[in-house]
Amino acid sequence: MSNLTQNFANPNTQPLVIGEFSIRQDEDGRYCLNDLHKASGGLAKHKPSNFIRNQQTQELIVEIEQVSDVSSANFDRCSNMSIGQKAINTIKGGVKQGMYVVEDLVYSYAMWISAKFHLMVIRAYRAQVMEWMIGGKQTISPEQAGILYNIVHTRAGENKNLIVQMWSRLKNHFKYSASYRELRAIHFEDAKHYLEVMDLKGKKEASYFGFDDTSNQQYRPWQDENVQFLMWYVPKLAKIIKNDIYPALSMLRSEYSAQLIGYAQEAACHANLLNRAARKNGLTHYDQLGGQPIHTIEWYLAK
Repeated sequence: MSNLTQNFANPNTQPLVIGEFSIRQDEDGRYCLNDLHKASGGLAKHKPSNFIRNQQTQELIVEIEQVSDVSSANFDRCSNMSIGQKAINTIKGGVKQGMYVVEDLVYSYAMWISAKFHLMVIRAYRAQVMEWMIGGKQTISPEQAGILYNIVHTRAGENKNLIVQMWSRLKNHFKYSASYRELRAIHFEDAKHYLEVMDLKGKKEASYFGFDDTSNQQYRPWQDENVQFLMWYVPKLAKIIKNDIYPALSMLRSEYSAQLIGYAQEAACHANLLNRAARKNGLTHYDQLGGQPIHTIEWYLAK
């Protein structure tokens, strides 16, 4: 049996995740309807017991179990149901207490609840299958990380509260541990859409970097020669690392490649915040560095 087939026939080591809920599995790979109920919103009318009592569900259960008993030739590797397996398993007591059903009933239950939840389940399972196929280890590329960075800083501007809020909500939604660069590649499109439609509720900041814009005594850090030096050179160095050094180290399978690109992007992030604030306050050239044009995030992301 291939590794992929084995994954379909047995519980996956990576849980099925729908929204903020991880769906448990029993020892035969069936999914917990109680967890799915919570993920759907937990309405009383959508309780698993109501779904199981439904006449159409009962007919589907009979059909599923009859088909699974026919012969091993009918085994469908795109299903998590093995030969002779019961469609429903109820566990009473313990940490795994709940009602567990095969994949076909998961889809049926989701469809019974709503078209929206049905689509959520389909996409979540598709993402899980892709993780099985690629090992679940591939993270987003530097270019994809740059796209997410651009979305955040375009939508939030220089509002640090909103920037922190967006990264924090992305982290909680997709369950990565530290930097957004740890986001799995298979989640990139969903993460991009999540950031684009995120409802921003942060308070507007009255100043840049803690300084009052209306004050006659306002200190603008980007007017300092040393700060402009960093605003100019840090993004340039980060861009060289992103476009040239990081790809080379990756080809050599260097253990320092991910660490280096991480440091570079964090440094560029802070330098670009200064550049954005400076541009918004009318600075178009580094007047302390011979009039070089000020960097933009678009410049940094470009090859």
